[in-house]
Amino acid sequence: MDEGMSWYRNAFPHAALEVSYPSGFAFLKIGMTQLEIVPADEKVGSGAAGSVVYWWTDDFERSLAGLKAAGAVLYRGPLKIDHELWMCQLRDPWGNCIGIRGPLAGDRWGTVP
Repeated sequence: MDEGMSWYRNAFPHAALEVSYPSGFAFLKIGMTQLEIVPADEKVGSGAAGSVVYWWTDDFERSLAGLKAAGAVLYRGPLKIDHELWMCQLRDPWGNCIGIRGPLAGDRWGTVP
């Protein structure tokens, strides 16, 4: 879990490390989202399992490059979708999917062909 927390802190550099009390459970706060790193078990395994959380970005290319630099591996896409938006899925070092979607830089609703 420490390795996972370290990786996600690097992948999401603007995340704030917070701790719940009295449990002492550490998590990352990204905007209004609480990202928890928990071990896989018999009820919830790791890896691509059908659910992907997509993070909005105002600069798709920069976010994709940042996640890849942190060690994420492209899994699906990038694909052009609605209103000139792009999406893709990446895998963290444990095979879990991270989704991002948003416009290319400077492409707020269709300025890039």
